[in-house]
Amino acid sequence: MWLVQSDAQMEVEQICISRKDYWFVTIVYLCGPFLGPGTCLPGLEHHRTKTGSSDCTVQEGQEALSGQLQVCTDWLRAYFREPQVAEKLPMPCFHHPVFQEESFTSRVLRVLQRDVRLGATVSYKRLAEMSGNINAVRAVGGAMRRNPVPLLIPCHRVIASNGQIGNYMGGQGNHLKQWLLAHEKANM
Repeated sequence: MWLVQSDAQMEVEQICISRKDYWFVTIVYLCGPFLGPGTCLPGLEHHRTKTGSSDCTVQEGQEALSGQLQVCTDWLRAYFREPQVAEKLPMPCFHHPVFQEESFTSRVLRVLQRDVRLGATVSYKRLAEMSGNINAVRAVGGAMRRNPVPLLIPCHRVIASNGQIGNYMGGQGNHLKQWLLAHEKANM
């Protein structure tokens, strides 16, 4: 579940990112005042909402997207089509507790987003140093686990000091991490 703050209503909208074959991304709007409860974007007509209902109305086109949802949609579309374009696009405003507090985790995530560019990798140790605490390597790993927006804050670019990819998504997503890194390098 990703949280994006709507600039129009200043309400929190919940969206879910669904991946198919690692390149097709569908954004599903689950609740909030903008589209109404139980409304989905094209592609996931039977996605279950938090209430358990699988009924939803399909919205055709993108004219129904709020400003921040549109920013997020544009960024994700660019990332999977032309990653180098995505780096030049604005990022959506994140409304998630990890970004609202001043903590080492939020600092690590912001440094990662700001300083580790497309196609590059950084070790946990180097990211700890860049974030102001060279001894906080394990805390960097914890920050990666708590990353609420894994493509927008590119935790897939963080690797072990020996060059190994580590255990992305608890080891379940290592193939995805390899694909994301190869996708970025191929499109530089």
